[in-house]
Amino acid sequence: MNLAEYAAYDALGLAELVAKKHVTPKELALTAARAIEAVNPTVNAVVETYADRIEGLDEKGLGNGPFRGVPLLIKDVFGHEKGRKIEFGSRLCKGMTVEAGTYLVDMLKAAGVNIMGRSAAPEYSMSATTESVMFGNTSTPWKKGYSAGGSSGGAQAAVTSGMVPIAHGSDIGGSIRIPASLCGGVGLKPSRGRVSIGPVVDEGGFGFSMNFVQAKTVRDVAAMMDCLSIPQPGDPFIIPKPPESYASLANKKAPKLRIGMVLNELVGAKVDPEVALAVEATGKALAAMGHEVEPASADMGGEATLKAMEDLFFFAFDSRLDGYARRAGTKPGPDTLEPVILSLYEHAKEITPARFMAAWSTANVARRKLGAFYTRYDIWLSPTTARPSEPWGNYHLSKKGVGASNNAQELFKIPCQYTIPHNIMGTPAMSLPLAMHSTGVPIGVQLAGRPADEHLLIQLAKALEEAMPWRDRVPPLHVSKMSG
Repeated sequence: MNLAEYAAYDALGLAELVAKKHVTPKELALTAARAIEAVNPTVNAVVETYADRIEGLDEKGLGNGPFRGVPLLIKDVFGHEKGRKIEFGSRLCKGMTVEAGTYLVDMLKAAGVNIMGRSAAPEYSMSATTESVMFGNTSTPWKKGYSAGGSSGGAQAAVTSGMVPIAHGSDIGGSIRIPASLCGGVGLKPSRGRVSIGPVVDEGGFGFSMNFVQAKTVRDVAAMMDCLSIPQPGDPFIIPKPPESYASLANKKAPKLRIGMVLNELVGAKVDPEVALAVEATGKALAAMGHEVEPASADMGGEATLKAMEDLFFFAFDSRLDGYARRAGTKPGPDTLEPVILSLYEHAKEITPARFMAAWSTANVARRKLGAFYTRYDIWLSPTTARPSEPWGNYHLSKKGVGASNNAQELFKIPCQYTIPHNIMGTPAMSLPLAMHSTGVPIGVQLAGRPADEHLLIQLAKALEEAMPWRDRVPPLHVSKMSG
């Protein structure tokens, strides 16, 4: 199998080749390694590969799920696989290894994927771009030197450039959807509680964070939902699932839905005119399918809510980093933490329980304001990001003059304006690559729904994938163009 042929398949396509014995899982792993070797020096999305899962792969150890043998990268955040290196994109954690595995990895392995390496992420995944002192900058495959988004930028860049067909991602404020938007992929953030990350942690980021995958086709997302939405022992709560599998529902037409098109500036970030036009074109396509689509607005309390999230997200952050430092034999400081993170580390020491509870109250009020949208509409349609990919340097964690005491939220306002509302609500949201910008980079359009309505998003996404196809778009920094 040559690299161009390999990169043309989605994850289920490669799994089908394995099932039919046209290729072995080890051959796929070796091909993925060659793809990484060809493209990663330019895109910089992969920080480690596992020799024991490539040359030394034991195929008998793979699960028998629908993705058997498919190469997958795991994001360099929150320790997932016991014994593997996990560094959180931080010099503070250099060389640190995972002490306890997670249900997430157990479910991924049962799905059949071959976890063959680690993808890049910004320091502690606290940025909307994947740029770091530790590993350097990750480029969108569409334009060298332009952001892949964050914090799952390494994962989506690896998928869109053809290194692997699917990759693990996580999302606390848009970290699955922003890279999908900036790299031209498919990124679903599931509902709160849909994907377990136990047993050590009950919910990531106090329930704001969800784990899932970065992909390039809707069918891969649907099939992986079936594999990862399995309640695990001791989960704090279990949310409803549809009566049929997500994979089967993906091929069925969605019922007639009320869709509100949101383009108002939730936290004051101006929307690029071409991005707005892409959302409007998507609305017209959905209306042509028989849905009711109309302009709408949403309210999350403005920039004050975004500022309050600092106290919510960074409560006890200092204790967390102190614990990592003890494990890694390092110390928090300017030589081990990027300036913005160091500022937030010091900020965390000042967050009292009273301030934390006040932030919870602010989040609750924002959740109620945002939730009112779903009394009028079934589906939220908006940009994923207010702007498409921009050159490196705008949102990274070493930016001068940015810190917890002044304008740290400026790093998140533009990329997260339309993504973080769904983390606050705990509702599912999905970015689709439905248009291209005149600068040569993709435009992501976001669909979101009520809690537990992932199946509706998948059905709409599948219909849009057929009406406004993106699969034939191949970025310049792609395996098929860079493998010689």
